[in-house]
Amino acid sequence: MKNTVLHKAATRGHADHGWLNSMHTFSFANYYDPERVHFGALRVLNDDTVEAGMGFDSHPHDNMEIISIPLEGDLEHLDNMGNGSVIRYGDIQVMSAGTGIFHSEFNKNKDRRVKFLQIWVIPNKKNVMPRYGQITLNIADRHNKLQQIVSPNADDEGVWIHQNAWFHLGKFDKGFSTEYVLKSKDSGVYTFVLSGDLTISGQPLNIRDGYGIWDVEKLSIMADTDSEFLLMEVPMKI
Repeated sequence: MKNTVLHKAATRGHADHGWLNSMHTFSFANYYDPERVHFGALRVLNDDTVEAGMGFDSHPHDNMEIISIPLEGDLEHLDNMGNGSVIRYGDIQVMSAGTGIFHSEFNKNKDRRVKFLQIWVIPNKKNVMPRYGQITLNIADRHNKLQQIVSPNADDEGVWIHQNAWFHLGKFDKGFSTEYVLKSKDSGVYTFVLSGDLTISGQPLNIRDGYGIWDVEKLSIMADTDSEFLLMEVPMKI
């Protein structure tokens, strides 16, 4: 039985709005592919670049867990819950949209672009009270290690969401290898390569490739070059 899906970087959906250049791993806005609507509870994986001084005006979300991971530059956030903040590389932002929120996101700087991932996870509880969270991580803790950045538990490392999902970031030296053991038999793991080249359980991957695998107990991870990547373990049934 086929238990993998490979999304090469060049096959992603693309929207260029001038001020915003967005690559969509899964169907989003005007990009729709019936074969690429979601990977289990992972609904959106957008790879966004926002030009200097530009951004998203206030807009609504509901019943979604939204995780933002800055890759470069400074992203300013405002919402109708009274939160105002700037997130940078090394920070993780989470919003439980629940019954509904409005927020805006802008490039804080007038002289350089900002790059970030925005990820949506389908929650396991609907109509929860909206909430906002933000943390700053020690980037050294992902050097040749898997640094947990998202979990279902408020007491664990990283931010927490309303879903049995665990995200990890790794920044591996060429030749380093390890294993990832899935935390739930009902999960799959989707890997997104941020830089360099990896091999996941025998599948070679390059920068911005995505690879999903399920019905396994563990993955092998080999850094073919110096590389950085995101592992997202999510339930496959929603």
